[in-house]
Amino acid sequence: MTDARPTLDPAHLNPAAPRPLHYAPPEGWTRVLLEVAWEGSAYGGWQSQPNAPSVQDTLHAALGRLGLDTTRPVAAGRTDAGVHAERMPAHVDLHAPQIPPERLPVALAHVLPRSVGVLRAQTAPTGFHARFSCTQRQYRYDLLQAPQPHPLEAGRSLWVRSPLNLAAMNAAAADLIGLHDFAAFATKEDRQTVRELQRLQVTAQPLGYGGRISLEVVGESFLRHMVRGLVGTLIAVGQGKLPPAQVAEILASTDRRRAGVNVPPDGLYFVGANYAGFPELWPTDLRP
Repeated sequence: MTDARPTLDPAHLNPAAPRPLHYAPPEGWTRVLLEVAWEGSAYGGWQSQPNAPSVQDTLHAALGRLGLDTTRPVAAGRTDAGVHAERMPAHVDLHAPQIPPERLPVALAHVLPRSVGVLRAQTAPTGFHARFSCTQRQYRYDLLQAPQPHPLEAGRSLWVRSPLNLAAMNAAAADLIGLHDFAAFATKEDRQTVRELQRLQVTAQPLGYGGRISLEVVGESFLRHMVRGLVGTLIAVGQGKLPPAQVAEILASTDRRRAGVNVPPDGLYFVGANYAGFPELWPTDLRP
């Protein structure tokens, strides 16, 4: 017995529409919730793929090295190649596990590479699915604004030499909040392109060698490269290459050619997720 993907009425474009909320592992198996973190530069993303190492395969192999009979792990979201994760919920189904869930993080630390870690684990509540039960996902994109690049920031942030107009960026971001068709910011997307963007905010903090500019992006789900397209567009606004008011016009056009470039994955982090139907789970510090 395996989970079935919930189906949506094609005429119902609201991503918050009702859908099945109860999932179950195969009979006789135990579903375990993991919180996974990784440094993504060595991986082709979370999802298993034939031409590059993946976090999913790396975690699955580590569970096997512990002698556990396990299904393939399932995460709250699929990340692009090079994207990092601070706190990614994932579940795995175990058959007659010999290791208690709460001891899995320590056991896995001995068999996982340094680039991947399991921060904590617990038995998943009844009906839980890491991907399909998720109601909110949060990403962050980090920029380094400094006269020169910093070697310790390589692969972890996008270097921007000139100062950015954060007020203009936040003004443009405000026009993107809400339920919209985000086709103008997606790449080669064959799914329906209506999504609800719950938060898009630009903040800054000083560093000893420049400044950290972070773009926080929160929604239930995202299109392919949508976050990177949003960030690229807002950077163009911050650089004065694009008037803030024009971003709303780009959104309405649904024309990908009018929006900014997809920024590199280096500065992108999956920060956390929420599950509204499962209040007993760990809080992920997402602001309401």
